[in-house]
Order: sequence, then C-alpha cells, then structure tokens
Amino acid sequence: MNNDNNSIHDFDFNLICEYFSSMDRQGPGSDSSTLRALSFIDGLTEQSAIADLGCGTGTPTLTLARHTPCRITALDLFPTFINKLQSRCQQEGLQHRVNPVVGDMCQLPFTPESFDLLWCEGAIYNIGFKRGVHEWRQYLRPNGYIAVSDAVWLTNQRPTEIEQFWLDAYPEIDTIGAKLSTLQDEGYHPVAMFVLPDICWTDHFYTPAVKAQEAFLSRHIDNPTAINLVANQRREAELYHRYHRHYGYAFFIAQKQ
Repeated sequence: MNNDNNSIHDFDFNLICEYFSSMDRQGPGSDSSTLRALSFIDGLTEQSAIADLGCGTGTPTLTLARHTPCRITALDLFPTFINKLQSRCQQEGLQHRVNPVVGDMCQLPFTPESFDLLWCEGAIYNIGFKRGVHEWRQYLRPNGYIAVSDAVWLTNQRPTEIEQFWLDAYPEIDTIGAKLSTLQDEGYHPVAMFVLPDICWTDHFYTPAVKAQEAFLSRHIDNPTAINLVANQRREAELYHRYHRHYGYAFFIAQKQ
C-alpha cells in the first residue's frame, strides 16, 4: 500500500477505531476554540437541545455539557467512541444530560426540528460540507444554530504537493468565502467565523498522537496496514508543519433563517 495518497477512509475500520479511541481528540481543536464558538450562540436554556454530530470520544461534547445547561445528544459511527464517552460522562456526573448514541451523520435518526444547536467539530468532511449543512438544516428548530469546523484554504495559491494532498483527502476543501456563500445559499445567516490557531493542530492533536502511535505500533508490530496507518498520520503532521500557512480549520457559526 502506498501511503503517499491514502486518505483515512482507505484503512481498516477496526484499526482506525482502535487508533483514534486512544486519543482525547480525533482531529484539531481545543476547549478554548469550542468555547469561543459557543460564545456566539444566544438563548440556550435547560429546555434547549444540542446534537454533537461525529462526536468522537466526546471532548467537545463534555465541554459543551460543562458550559451549557442543555440536553445533548452525541452521535458517532464508532461504538468504541460512544462507549468511551459514556464512561467519561459517568465519571463527570453528566450522564443525565448527555445521551451518547451510535449513528451515521449521513442518515440521522432524528425527527425534524428536534434541536436548537447542531455541533460538528472537524467531522463534517465525512458527509461533505454542502450536503451536511443542506440535509441537517431540517433538524434545526426555527432560528436554531449550526456550528461546524471544517478544512479551508487560507491562501489563493498553494504548493502542488499540499494542494494535491488535500484534494485527494477532501475534495470539498475550499476558501472561507466559498463556505460562507454555501451557508447563505442553504438558508443560513452567518453569525461568526474564525480560524483555529496552530496549537489546535500541534499541541492538541499531533503532539499527543506521538504517544498513541507508539503504543498502537507496539500492539501491531507485524501488521503492514497498521504500520501504513501510522505512516499516513505522521505524513499528515509533517505536511502541516511545512505548509500550515496555506490551510487550516475554520469554525463557522450560522443561524437558520
């Protein structure tokens, strides 16, 4: 397997689950960025409902639970992630307000207008930005909010290596302006946008991944697929260190019109 052009979806489902479940975050982010995005959302009460889509092992979910009085449904495709989030909720005494469920963001198991806020940190790429904001809008109550972080270009011209890497991994990467236009076209009023700082990638994702990779490889020392998975993740980190001024994650907060 040539890991130069593999996306994460090219690897074994169980290996992906095992690798990422050992980490607090499954992608770039931070508690401070979660709270900054949350600060733009008004009117949340004990009666409000939040859905955290692609919640992973639940670090953003728990931050939302600690800083809002809302009921939160946290959905992810990986049962191991959901089991870990359930344990974390019990440890923090949040199990009565957070409901972790196994589910597919491409086929949400919810009734229309069920939520006041749809949250998705670094996971909307699984369905695609345009499809996600289009299909998910029906699940928002009138004047409800959507808050998502997604990959964006930060420069108009990029080196061929990093441009091809991202086009292979996520063809819907685009400029901030293009994604804001998509939100408007899909019936949202953009409220705020900010680019995640570099530490969301380095200190909170790539650096903790080093220890997880070593442990993962020690369990799969003779497994070429596991070895290539780690090589893929290490290459992604190396590319970020070289080209981070050209791309990043932007947080988009918008309100249903």
